[in-house]
Amino acid sequence: MSDSTSGGENAAAAVAELAKTHGFTVATAESLTGGQIATALAAAEDSSDWFAGSVVSYQTRVKYDVLGVPEGQPVISETAVEAMAAGVAKLMGADAAVAASGCGGPGEQEGQLPGTTWIAARVRGRTRTELHHFDGDPGDVLVQARRRSLELLHELMRESTAAEHLIPTA
Repeated sequence: MSDSTSGGENAAAAVAELAKTHGFTVATAESLTGGQIATALAAAEDSSDWFAGSVVSYQTRVKYDVLGVPEGQPVISETAVEAMAAGVAKLMGADAAVAASGCGGPGEQEGQLPGTTWIAARVRGRTRTELHHFDGDPGDVLVQARRRSLELLHELMRESTAAEHLIPTA
């Protein structure tokens, strides 16, 4: 099964390979996905060696109190997922983290339509964010959010390791 039809298992395996090979410690901060990203990473090879853990922050106050999202900030926003990724990285002592927050549906949340999802990956101090509008029922949205979160994390980890190899050593 390809990652285009799965929930990101191939991307989780690729994250695991990079983590083992390049010494990454990985963490997740999840809202919309409710721990599904962490579950995929925990099922990957040798995860106890590189997967630090996850904060599932379904309630807004947990995002503020635990992960450092600025008080009063909408939690379905770029600012929120950036803060969530940085917060979980600090909390877990991880140098690679991914965060996801969004509206799974069926109704709107914070004025956002179902499927609206923000994702942030943070790797060794560099953060990339993406906004998606996934289609389908709430279950479909969760699968797509989980898959894309793992893919984004893998992409940024891969770029980080490629950049390390371009630095000349003395």
